Amino acid sequence: MSADPAGPAAPDSPAPGVSGTAAFGPTLPAPTPLGRTAEQTWRRLRVPLALVALVVIVVSALVLIRGDRHEGSLDPRSTGKAGSKAVAQLLRARGVEVEPVRSADAAERAIRPDTTLVVAYPDLVTDAHLARLAAAAPARTVLIRPDEAALTALAPGVRAARDTSGRELDPDCRLPAAQRAGSADVGGGRFDIGPFPTATGCYPYAGLPTLVLAPAGPGRDTVVLGSGSMLTNDRLDAHGNAALALNLLGAHPHLVWYLPGSGELPPADDSLWDLLPAGWRWGAAQLAVAAVLLALWRARRLGPVVAEPLPVVVRAAETVEGRARLYRRGRARDTAAELLRAAARERLARLLGGDTGEAALIAAVTARTDHTSAHVHALLYGAIPESDEALVTLSADLDALIRQVRTT
Repeated sequence: MSADPAGPAAPDSPAPGVSGTAAFGPTLPAPTPLGRTAEQTWRRLRVPLALVALVVIVVSALVLIRGDRHEGSLDPRSTGKAGSKAVAQLLRARGVEVEPVRSADAAERAIRPDTTLVVAYPDLVTDAHLARLAAAAPARTVLIRPDEAALTALAPGVRAARDTSGRELDPDCRLPAAQRAGSADVGGGRFDIGPFPTATGCYPYAGLPTLVLAPAGPGRDTVVLGSGSMLTNDRLDAHGNAALALNLLGAHPHLVWYLPGSGELPPADDSLWDLLPAGWRWGAAQLAVAAVLLALWRARRLGPVVAEPLPVVVRAAETVEGRARLYRRGRARDTAAELLRAAARERLARLLGGDTGEAALIAAVTARTDHTSAHVHALLYGAIPESDEALVTLSADLDALIRQVRTT
């Protein structure tokens, strides 16, 4: 219709109703600076999305490939430098059954009278689980760098002393396993066996042993190691480490290697980043690098301010279309309908050359057309349209009313 929300149009100008009302229909006009189409959005985002998808695929592949690998320290399944798969393989070659477990319950169930129990990290085992392991009575218990609580439960009489750095030490004791092995990397934790005369201390440093063999009952004993260095893959072939490990761990045909799992670890104050596995941390670092590169690629280049003249003349049809899109997006049918009716009333008043009051305008329009006064009142002062389709119909009816008044 000829109603222009931006202002009244010239009397002789063609009615811009088509441009003004098309925006309210079920189909949208061509893209304008007010927004982007789906195709434009896809073209803008497809490269970043492809980069993100590539990173996700690579990280997922790395996690899947490395998911079945065991890389824990002193893990008998790990081939890493800190793992202990080499000594486990040597024990199996000597006929010893090596059974890795990750919980105290599983270790308790696996213990037999001819079992050697290795507790890799006794300081991470709760007091209740330590007491249950002691009651299970394995033939030999090997504690690797235990704390005071583990010594009290599994090696009573042995006390922890001040640690020293790991180093090669000589046996300096009468224990056959140590004498046959010779020097080994046993330094680390030191122990006080002064009040325990039946215990045997070996590999002393500064007067205190770093390896202790203590009786634990009839046919049972406990081996306390100040360090697990001699059991790792990268140190097993040094000095007499392999011989000492085989002599201590291979004394019985069945060996249970207890490595506490994550479900048994005590609560810690570690951050979320510290608790993530190494593979996920590496993947997160890759995503961060990719995000930084993407930001640098898409960032706005800073430079001198450029003056640009702004347009001072805007076509009426473009103004109508832009405002119509905004009204349609905000579902402001009441505002749009009132603007259309106000513009139509102003145009009719100019054409009729009369009063712009409601009653006078309705009477003048009714006299010039074949419409009833009630119909004219509904068009110019009626209710708010209930839908976009009703708003389009109202605009078309106002256009038809103005044309009829002009031609009569």
